[in-house]
Order: sequence, then C-alpha cells, then structure tokens
Amino acid sequence: MAGQQLKRELKNRHVQLIAIGGTIGTGLFLGSGKAIALAGPSIILAYLIVGIAVFFVMRALGELLLSNAGYTTFTDFATEYIGPWAGYVTGWTYWFCWIMTAMADIIAVGVYTQYWFDIPQWVPALGCLVILLFLNLLTVKLFGELEFWFALIKIITIIALIAIGIFMLITGFETGTGKVSVENLWAYGGFFPNGIAGFLMAFQMVVFAFVGVELVGVTAAETANPKKNIPSAINKIPMRILLFYVGALFVILCINPWNTMSASSSPFVQVFSLIGIPIAAGIINFVVLTSAASAGNSGLFSTSRMLFNLGKNKQASKSFAKLNKNSVPSNALVVSTIVVSIGALLSKLMPENAFSIVTTISAICFIWVWSIILISHIIYKRKRPKLHKSSIFKAPFTPFINYVVLAFFLFLLIVMFFTPSTRQALLLTPIWFIILLAIYNLKRIDK
Repeated sequence: MAGQQLKRELKNRHVQLIAIGGTIGTGLFLGSGKAIALAGPSIILAYLIVGIAVFFVMRALGELLLSNAGYTTFTDFATEYIGPWAGYVTGWTYWFCWIMTAMADIIAVGVYTQYWFDIPQWVPALGCLVILLFLNLLTVKLFGELEFWFALIKIITIIALIAIGIFMLITGFETGTGKVSVENLWAYGGFFPNGIAGFLMAFQMVVFAFVGVELVGVTAAETANPKKNIPSAINKIPMRILLFYVGALFVILCINPWNTMSASSSPFVQVFSLIGIPIAAGIINFVVLTSAASAGNSGLFSTSRMLFNLGKNKQASKSFAKLNKNSVPSNALVVSTIVVSIGALLSKLMPENAFSIVTTISAICFIWVWSIILISHIIYKRKRPKLHKSSIFKAPFTPFINYVVLAFFLFLLIVMFFTPSTRQALLLTPIWFIILLAIYNLKRIDK
C-alpha cells in the first residue's frame, strides 16, 4: 500500500472539462424532452432559475474547500460545522446518489449500443463498466483524460447545434414543422402553455439535469493548484449554463415547436433530423452514448472517493481508505463498481416506472447535499469570521442568498409532493435517511 495521500494529478484543463461535464449530462440530452413536454418554452426559465441557485451553492462550496487545505470533500466541512452525523449521512447519501445515477447510465450504454449491434444490453453495459474500472485503477490522471474527451464531444455537439440554429434563424429556414423563428417560443399556447403548474412540475427533471455539477468539489484533493483551478472552474458555471442549457434549448424550441416534440426521445435527435442531416440519429446516438459513459465514469470516481473519505474518517470500513501503488482508492473503487454492476444486471428486470423513481430519489438526495453545503457555509461564516474575511474566494451575498436558495429547495420538495409522478419517490426517500441515522446511532452506542 502506498502512502495514504491522494495525488494532485488533475490539471486545469481536466478540472475545467470535469466542471463542464458535470453540467452537461443525460439530463439535458434525454431528460429535457420530458421537461419540455411539461413546461413548454418556459423550460428555458426553469433551467435558468435552477442554474442560478446551483451557482450560489458552488460558490459556497468553493470558499469552504479553500478555507482548509485538509478538506478533501464536502463531508469534511459538514462534519466540522454541523456535526459528525451530518458528515456521515451526507457522505453515504452522496455515494447512494451516484450509485443510482451510474446504474442508470451504464444500462443506457447497453441500450444505445443496440442501435448498431444486435446483442443483449447487459454485455456492452458490463463491458463499459470493466473498461472504466481498469482505467480508473491506473491513475486519477486517466479519469481526468476520459472526462476531458467525453466533455469535449458534448461541447462540440451543442455548439454545432447552436451555430446551425442561429444560421437557420437568420435565413428563415423552413422545416417539416414550419418556419424556424423566435415566434415559436410563444406562438403555440404562449410561453407557459401548460400554466404555472406545468412549469413547476418540470423542475424535478431540471434539478436532475444539474446533478454532478458539485463533482468539482470531490476532485479538490486531487487537483493541482486548487486555489487557482477550483475558483476558475466555478466562476465559469454561469457562462456554461447560459450557453449549454439556455442557449441550446432556445435554439431547439425556435427550430421545433414544443408541442410537436416527443417526451420519450431526445430533442437533440429530433432537431438534427429536422435539419436534414441523414446520419443525425447515428451522430446523436454516439454523443448520448459517450454522455452516458461519461456519467458512469464520474459515478465510479465520485463513489470511490466518497468511500475513501468515509473510510479515512472511520465512518466506513478502514479498508476503503487504502490506496494502491498509483495512489488510487482501489478497494473503494472495486466495491462501488460491483454495486453498480449488480444494479445494471437487475435494472432490466425493473418495471418502466422504476427509472422515474430512481431519478427523483437521486434529485432529492442531491438537494440534501447542496443544502448541507449552504448550511455549512452559514455556520462557517458565523463561527470563523476572520477566516471568511481573509478568504481568497468569498461567496457573494451571504448569508442572505444561502437562505433564499434553501427556501427555494424546500419549495421544490413541496412541488414534488403535489406532483403525482414524483410524490411516491419523495415519500420513499426519508426511509434512506432514517436507516442511515439509525446505523449512525447504533455505531455510537457500540463505541
């Protein structure tokens, strides 16, 4: 076993692209179809609102991580400022979130591969998982390289879509659904065609689209020059939200009226098909495939680092805190991969609505993680005023904005309760937290 220190091998370009990859996932490429069906053109506003909230979460995360060189992730400051129970529950919840997300994405790899090859979906799914495990075991730099190229593919696709869309807008291009025009944003029932109710019901999928943006925080212990690279990546989040979410959806909805789009398929595939590119479906299928592999890759990285941190803090087996000769937490990585692979094999037996339940639970758990970050920052500013004053990366408008965003997250949970498709998952999720708190208290009694 090598020394118990993670290596700082992630360069600035890795961190920048990991941040972008965290904000562009299957939630945008696939989930936006369902969100558009619920909210219509107002989905653009929903992405903008959640994006702003997430940016303030990330600014709080950035200041906290840089306030102490010993912090490896958000469970460390949650433990210090809220209590050991918060670090324990948040660490395991974050692991659970990414396990759920990785399960869905690895299975998606198998489904997308069937577009070209007539083979059982579990074969490419497990094949992809084994390859990702092997590469992640070698060095953290390989994880950074994989995410760099995965993110680059997504970026090129979205920029190409926006460029083509702008050209079509300027030239007044005619498609099978009519003229490409900004008027398509309000010509079919207005900007809020399904009313405020439809607008609010879309927020669950929008929140799910942003999960992973906090992955920059998980890379902190393995980032070269974190004081420069982490603030740089976080500060560019608003620009990325405007370009990749707001920009892409604006173009999509100008090209294709919202009411002609299918909720069950990718809006990107539909738009590229309308443009008249013969191999559009194949191109986008490849992009979505790499996006799913990227999410699976991020899932293995984040779950293994979270188990490593839990092991290091004696909140899980000490074996998870062991590093291999490449300074990679191999035990944590292998265990996380096994859990994901079991889920991948079982998920094809699940009923169709299981995926919706899993994504909703994942979104709720990520809201928990983001809220813990905001609460930790409020306590940090109150308890360490001198440290906050000397911070090189102060979170703006605090603590006022922290309370505003926390109130917004609470409002989203209330909306999920009154939405039939998300109510069941919302009511199931507390069971996870009750189990964790029960285990935590039992462990304390044993001590």
